[in-house]
Amino acid sequence: MTEERPQPPEPSEHETPKVSEELTDQVSDAIAAASDRATAESQVVEVTEDVVLEEERVKDEIEIQIDLLKDPDWVVRREAVITLGEMGDERCVEPLVRALRDGDWQVREVAVEALGMVGSPAVDAVVKQLRNWEVRKCAIRALGKMKDERVLEPLIAQLRSDEFSQDATEALVELGKPAVPQLVAALKDKDENIRKQAVIALGRLQDQDAIDPLIEMLKDKDWFVRLTAAAALEKIGDERGREAIKPLLQDSDMVVRMRVERILAAWKKRGAHA
Repeated sequence: MTEERPQPPEPSEHETPKVSEELTDQVSDAIAAASDRATAESQVVEVTEDVVLEEERVKDEIEIQIDLLKDPDWVVRREAVITLGEMGDERCVEPLVRALRDGDWQVREVAVEALGMVGSPAVDAVVKQLRNWEVRKCAIRALGKMKDERVLEPLIAQLRSDEFSQDATEALVELGKPAVPQLVAALKDKDENIRKQAVIALGRLQDQDAIDPLIEMLKDKDWFVRLTAAAALEKIGDERGREAIKPLLQDSDMVVRMRVERILAAWKKRGAHA
């Protein structure tokens, strides 16, 4: 007699749908995850391609503008210089430095402004141009537009020049407050031209930190430096300066005495209307 084997129980009608739902959910989750990963990878590729395309576009635009600097029309060259300055890329520096030598003054003018817009990346290249007499004036002016402390020492050195000292003074004044410590230090320079230009610059900057150093300059051995210091103190307008210049009414130099008399009269008049 053959023994009948027990058969496994038939799954109930309630269990079968449960297993089916679990499998369906797992498959759906796997498909969703794969889809999300594919989307993310696609976005990364798209972003990378966009960055590369943007870099290529900028590169091409810079090269286009550089080529336009060779155009015979000064208006075209001028616009190209302005555009390169606005881009502010390091690759624009050398072409802009060359534009300082352009045959048209209007192109040279905007080249100065453009290098100032590029700023720090252009400092070293422009400082090198100070050796070139033909472009030194433009280079000095360009340095005055750069907010970088590295320009201070080269500009102070240019105060020694009879021909370019005025340009260097203008550039230092344009730099503003950061130039004050270097200008105060320059008041002790052996070169009287540097002392004089430093006094003029400090007077125009009208910084309170310059009052005491300028009062000391009223004792300078050079009459013009003394006179310039008195005028600088008048510009600052602090009462300490007014009292300090009164002794110059008895200065050994007649020009100093006469000028200080007028300075004090103008100071008194200004105070009366204040």
